[in-house]
Amino acid sequence: MITKTINEFLTNSLPNLKIAVIGDIMVDRYVFGDVNRISPEAPVPVNRVSSVKEVLGGAGNVASNLANLDCHVYLGGVAGDDDHGRMLQQLLDEDGVNTSGVLYEKNRSTITKMRILGDRQQMMRLDFETIRPIDSDEESKLVSWLETLCKDGLQGIVISDYGKGVCTTSLLSHVFHLAKEHNVQTIVDPKGSDWSKYDGATCITPNVKELGESVGYVVDNTDEAIITAAKDVLTKLDIEYIVATRSAKGITVVAKDGRTWHNPATQQEVFDVSGAGDTVVSMMITCLTSKLSMRLALHIANGAAGIVVSKVGTYPIHRHELIELWQSLQKGEHTKPLYTKEEMKSLIDQWQANNEVVVFTNGCFDILHRGHITYLQEAAQLGRHLIIGLNSDDSVKRLKGETRPIVSEQDRAALLSALGCVDGVVLFEEDTPADLLAYLRPNILVKGGDYKKEDIVGRESVDEVEVLSFKDGYSTSDIVNKIAIMAKEGKL
Repeated sequence: MITKTINEFLTNSLPNLKIAVIGDIMVDRYVFGDVNRISPEAPVPVNRVSSVKEVLGGAGNVASNLANLDCHVYLGGVAGDDDHGRMLQQLLDEDGVNTSGVLYEKNRSTITKMRILGDRQQMMRLDFETIRPIDSDEESKLVSWLETLCKDGLQGIVISDYGKGVCTTSLLSHVFHLAKEHNVQTIVDPKGSDWSKYDGATCITPNVKELGESVGYVVDNTDEAIITAAKDVLTKLDIEYIVATRSAKGITVVAKDGRTWHNPATQQEVFDVSGAGDTVVSMMITCLTSKLSMRLALHIANGAAGIVVSKVGTYPIHRHELIELWQSLQKGEHTKPLYTKEEMKSLIDQWQANNEVVVFTNGCFDILHRGHITYLQEAAQLGRHLIIGLNSDDSVKRLKGETRPIVSEQDRAALLSALGCVDGVVLFEEDTPADLLAYLRPNILVKGGDYKKEDIVGRESVDEVEVLSFKDGYSTSDIVNKIAIMAKEGKL
C-alpha cells in the first residue's frame, strides 16, 4: 500500500499540483576558484576564478524546487528593474515558473548574494540588497494576484520569509484569510522571533535555532526539548504543525493535538547545506496538498534533503531524482557501483534529452585521496551530472607498472560511486578513453593538470573541454612511496 501511494505521488500527483510561493526573491551567485597564494598587496588570499554560476535563491529557490518537481508554480514578490532583475527573470523562465506575481520596480534593487569559494571553501559573501517593506500598492497587487489563483484552484501556498520586506503582517493576514476561505494548505519558512504574523498557517518549518528564538531560550537538539518548545508555540498560535529541521538528527513534527513524528536524517555525504531547508519546505507542501500521511511526508522530505546536501551550492531537487531514489530503495540499493557502457549511454541520453549537461572525466583513482575529491567536486560543478571513466586493472597495469593497481577496479568503482558528486562510473580497457567518449558523447570533458586543450584525447567527441588544476601536495605515488619507506623501516 505504501509503495503504491508513493509511486502515485511521484508519477501522477506532483505534475498536477498548483502551488504559489510568496516571499523574498533573490539571486545566488557563486564564484568558484583556486587559492594558491597570498596577495602581495595585502595579507589576503588570491582566488583565481575558474567559473561563475547564478541560481535562484530565497523564495526563488523554493519556486525552483517545486518547478523541478514538475508542479505548476506561481511566484509572488518584488524585485528591481535592473540587470540582476533581468537575470532573475531569465532563471525563472528557464525553470518554467509563472512570474505573474513578481513586481519589478524601478525604485527597488534585486537582492543578490555573491559567494566567493576557493577550493570548495566559502571565503566571503557579498550581499547586494536594499531592505524595504512593500507598500500598500504592492500589497494590493499581490493580494489580488493570489485571490485569482485561489479561485482558479490553487492547492498550496509557501511563505518564504527572509526578513527582506515582502512578508509583512498585513500581507500575511490577507494570505491566510484567503487560504482558509478556499481550503488551501499553507507552509511558512519563518524569520525572526515574533511568529504572531504567521498565525493561521497550516505548518511552520523552523530549524532548532529559529525555534529557540521563538520561545525565547536556547533549545537543545533533543527529542524532548524540541517537543516541549514546539508545544509552547502551538498553544499560543493557530498553527496545525511545527516541522522542526534538526540537521544530522533529521526532522521532528509536532501537531497541535499533541501527536509527534520523528524521522532521522538520510545517511549522506554532505557537501553543502545551502537550500536544504527550501527543499524540505517544498516537499512538505506537495505531500500535504497530495494528502499523504505525515509519516510518508517526512520520509520523502528527508530523502529529498539527502540528495540536495550532496551537491555544492544551492540546488533544486528534481522529480526524476526522487523517482530514482525510490526505485533504488525498493531494490535495496542506494548506489550502483559500476555501469556497463550501454547502461551509461542510456542514462546520458535520458539526461541530455532533458537538457541536462553531462560532465565526463577519467583516471585510475588508485588510492582515493583529498586531491581526487577536490578535483571531482570542481568537475561536478560544470554540469548537472558527473560521469567517471575508470581505467580497468589491466589498463592501470600497463600505464603504472606491474605492481599497480593497489586497489581493484571493483573497489575503486565502489569508492567513487559513494561520492555524492558522482552520478556514475564506467570501466574502459584501453589506455585512453577515446573510444568510450566517442560512444558516450557527454557534453564536457574535464582533465586535471597542465594539459593544452588541443592535446587532450577525446576532445572531438564532446562540446567543450575544461582543464582543472590538481590540488598540490596530494599524489597516489607519494602515498605508495611513503608506505614502502615505512614498511622498510619497520614502522608498519
